[in-house]
Amino acid sequence: MIDSALDIILLDDNAADIEMALQALQEHNLAKRVKILRDGGEAINYIFRQGEYSDSGIGDHPAVILLELKLPNIDGLDILKKIRANERTKKIPVVLLTSSGEEANRIEGYALAVNSFITKPIEFDKFAKAIAQIRLYGTGLDEPSH
Repeated sequence: MIDSALDIILLDDNAADIEMALQALQEHNLAKRVKILRDGGEAINYIFRQGEYSDSGIGDHPAVILLELKLPNIDGLDILKKIRANERTKKIPVVLLTSSGEEANRIEGYALAVNSFITKPIEFDKFAKAIAQIRLYGTGLDEPSH
């Protein structure tokens, strides 16, 4: 069964960054559920319902994907390319998380229609404030649940 109640997908392989993201999401009451994936190959399988996730990948529209730029096996920009090339996933808001200050990554990310970037490392308060901005993507995360 496809899980259509999923709010956020977090793709990151750094345990400290994952913990900070979860705290920021909780502080701003932004997600009922978060799916954490730590590997680019696993992310592709989950997003596109392949391999071990063929029966349990994402529903049609998670609220947002928080995507680390540098992941094992398949990097974040390659994942973003696949997301934007697929009719089912191309409109999902994507926020790239990066510790790289490389302008080329930003240019390519924006060319691929990324919604925004969050540069790491970052103080928790600044990170939480940046995470809170995902409400602006029309995700419905700020609507009361029934």
